[in-house]
Amino acid sequence: MPLFDFPLDKLITYEGRNPRPEDFDSYWERAIAEMKAVDPQIELRPSEFQVPYAECFDLYFTGVKGARIYAKYVRPKNANKPHPAIVEFHGYSGNSGDWSGKLPYAALGFSFFSMDCRGQGGLSEDAGGVKGTTLRGHIVRGLDDHPDQLLYRDIFLDTAQLAGIAMNMPEVDPERVGALGGSQGGALTIACAALEPRVKRLAPVYPFLSDYKRVWEMDLAKDAYQELKDFFRRHDPQHKREDEIFTKLGYIDIQNLADRIQGEVLMAVGLSDTVCPPSTQFAAYNKIKSKKQFELYPDYGHEGLPGFSDKTLQFMLGL
Repeated sequence: MPLFDFPLDKLITYEGRNPRPEDFDSYWERAIAEMKAVDPQIELRPSEFQVPYAECFDLYFTGVKGARIYAKYVRPKNANKPHPAIVEFHGYSGNSGDWSGKLPYAALGFSFFSMDCRGQGGLSEDAGGVKGTTLRGHIVRGLDDHPDQLLYRDIFLDTAQLAGIAMNMPEVDPERVGALGGSQGGALTIACAALEPRVKRLAPVYPFLSDYKRVWEMDLAKDAYQELKDFFRRHDPQHKREDEIFTKLGYIDIQNLADRIQGEVLMAVGLSDTVCPPSTQFAAYNKIKSKKQFELYPDYGHEGLPGFSDKTLQFMLGL
C-alpha cells in the first residue's frame, strides 16, 4: 500500500487541522431551534413501485428556508409495531437510488427512509437566495454570505429532520433508529446522528466534508473537493482571506459535530482513499466519544469495500 497520508499509529490519534469557529455550538443550537420551529407538512404518496411484502411511498416534507425535501420511504407490511428504522444518505451529486436497494431491510422488518439532498441529483428543492458564487459546488455555497447561508447547514438539518420524522411514525420505535451512507452520505450520517442524538447506530463509510484545511494542505482539493481550489483561484487568488474561509468552513466540518454523537458507530475507511483522505476521516472518528469501531481496507480507496455492506446489515440488526 503506497503511503500518501499519515501512518496508522498517527491516524488513530490525529485531531484535525481545520479551525473550529468560536461560536460553533451556539451556531448549531440556533440552527436546530430553527429546524424544530418548521411545520414539516409531511405528505406520503404511494409510489408506482410496489412489492408484495412492503409498501413504498414518496415522502415530502418542508425543511428550513421553506424547501420541500423528498425521500423514499419503504415500510414492511406485516412487521411488528413498533419496529426499527434506517435513514440513508447518498453520495455527492447523487440521489436516493433505486427502490430495490431498500427492500432487504424492509424484508427484515425495518422501515427505511432514503433522502434526496437539496439541489443534487434527486427531487428535493434548493431554496436558493444566497449571495456569492454557486459555481460547481455545494461546499462553497454561502462562503461569501452569512454563515447561516451555508448550504450544508441546511442539508445537515434536513438529515436530522428526516430522522425525527422517522421516529415519529407510529409504526417506528424511536429508540431503534439507525443511519448509514457513504462519502457525502457518510458525512451526512455523522451530521444526522450529531444533530439528532437519539440515533442509536450509525455506519458511515469514508465520510466526506471533514477537515478541509488538511485536504488543502495535502494538495487533494480535486475530485469531490475541487471546488475549494476553484473558489480560491476565482475569489481569493492571493489567499488573503484564507483564515476567514477555512474558519467559516468549520461550521460545516463534520469533525466539529462528531463529539455530539451518542449512538454506536461502525465506520469503514479505505487507507488508499485519495478523494477523502484517511486523516480527514479519522479527524472526525477520533472526536466521537460514544462506543465505536472502525474497519480498515488498506488497499482500497473511494470505492466499494468488500464485505462492509454485510457487516453494516449485521450491525443494524442489533437495533
